[in-house]
Amino acid sequence: MGVMVIVAYRPKPGREEDLDALVREHVPCLRALGLVTERPAQAMRAKDGTVVEVFEWANGAIEAAHNSSRVADLWERFANTCDYVPLCELPEGAATFAEFEPIAL
Repeated sequence: MGVMVIVAYRPKPGREEDLDALVREHVPCLRALGLVTERPAQAMRAKDGTVVEVFEWANGAIEAAHNSSRVADLWERFANTCDYVPLCELPEGAATFAEFEPIAL
């Protein structure tokens, strides 16, 4: 059993399509490196365009990811495409039943 994470990516202006492509690439890359479990990842879009991703790290994989040049490259591309934001910044986070638009991975 790993650890579930929820991360929110707010696209930089004009980078929405680039962010969608990165999110579709993200977990398959991590999975190829043995860093995430086989649990299906989920992605969704908030009303303000922020993309929320949910996935499960494998045991001990977070530290391993920080030592991977392939992951570092992917994370650098994310940094050029979006800003990481806390979930509490999303209006949906204040709702008892937060609703998001699904994104096909």
